[in-house]
Amino acid sequence: MEMWFSEFHTPDVKHSIRVNRQLYSKQSDYQRIDIFETPEFGRVLTLDGNVMLTERDEFIYDEMITHVPMAVHRSAKDILVIGAGDGGVVRELTRYDRVERIDLVEMDPQVIEACRAYLPGNACRMDDRRVHIYYENALKFIRRCEDEYDLIIVDSSDPFGPSEGLFTREFYGNCFNALRADGIMVNQQGSPFYAEDATAMQRSHKRIASTFPISKVYQAH
Repeated sequence: MEMWFSEFHTPDVKHSIRVNRQLYSKQSDYQRIDIFETPEFGRVLTLDGNVMLTERDEFIYDEMITHVPMAVHRSAKDILVIGAGDGGVVRELTRYDRVERIDLVEMDPQVIEACRAYLPGNACRMDDRRVHIYYENALKFIRRCEDEYDLIIVDSSDPFGPSEGLFTREFYGNCFNALRADGIMVNQQGSPFYAEDATAMQRSHKRIASTFPISKVYQAH
């Protein structure tokens, strides 16, 4: 019998991937975590039925969310990563010798555990001596930080469900306070392809622009 994983993009659109086998499945305290082996995309991580990454194309996302701000801020050495429990952003950051500290705040320890076991290509640098992992709520963590980071990378899922709090005016204000004077924040906002997602992106961008004096959007396809 054929097995397929399907993700609904809208009520009228779904994307399906043929699955060879399911490697991991667990309901954590926060979400349902699944990892599939597929012939076309390699291993695929999903959270609550939504694709977070595939081995075939994760490099596009992780490289673009990391190397663009690192190219702009040539002296960034203290970095905060929110979300990104798969380890892809951490892996890219550890390529820089100038980076001295990478604080990773991930709410769900089960995500990191699953990715260490089944997505080693992403999680391969989690044990770098510069990486410090904090299993806690990012909203509470960021409130305690002031003038501390050169770069904040918010690698969250889309602005629905558990990640909704990472798209509020309060959160962006706390990020601004946590950055040094020349600091940069970059955050994942999803894709503007579908109308509902585009509206959510516009809403969050307006909140960012009300806090940060310079606010730009860039896309990777």
